[in-house]
Amino acid sequence: MRKVIVSAFVSVDGVMQAPGGPDEDIAGGFEFGGWTFHYWDAEMGKIMGDHLSASYDLLLGRYTYDIFAAHWPYAGDDDPIGQKFNSVIKYVATSDPDSLSWQNSVALDGDIIDAIRTLKAGNGPDLLTQGSSKLVQALIANDLVDEYRLWVMPAILGRGKRLFGNDGAPTNLKLILSQSFSTGVCLNILRPDGAVKCGSFAHHAPSDAERERQRKMRIAEGLAR
Repeated sequence: MRKVIVSAFVSVDGVMQAPGGPDEDIAGGFEFGGWTFHYWDAEMGKIMGDHLSASYDLLLGRYTYDIFAAHWPYAGDDDPIGQKFNSVIKYVATSDPDSLSWQNSVALDGDIIDAIRTLKAGNGPDLLTQGSSKLVQALIANDLVDEYRLWVMPAILGRGKRLFGNDGAPTNLKLILSQSFSTGVCLNILRPDGAVKCGSFAHHAPSDAERERQRKMRIAEGLAR
């Protein structure tokens, strides 16, 4: 069984769009391309290098694939990340498989979620996402993510493509590692840990005012009986 690992740079409010540069992704009028640049330090670079030197295949949405395909094959032979990305298999969610020109690229056939389930069930290295917000949200909604590596940057961007949508599979997460860096960035590695568990801090015997508040809330939500 192969794991699906979601690796993402996110702002505090969950935006992951265009972390690398101003012309990376201007979809929706996004104005903050390259917003992660000033948060990097040497220790972060070492840890990211360790993550990206491991064994994996890439799992990419088409938009991120095009960004990477226009950059990494031309990054030069002395760039270790470029060498790695060029050599691994790139599984791509795309409706135009004939246009995949980057070496070792494989289009996911048919239903994307079914294709990824088949990949997960097979043999091979883990499947690592980069960017690919739309694909990642589909993975989350279908409970296909085995691990999150979230580099949380101390910034609020307000709008842009987000890591989590409104239709994700409700899941508890277990914190495996949390590490902070000199620029305020926090790397959190988390894994799914069963169903969400709910409890209550409410008094055992609610007041009349609380009962009335709940009654009005149900009416407002169309739940009154």
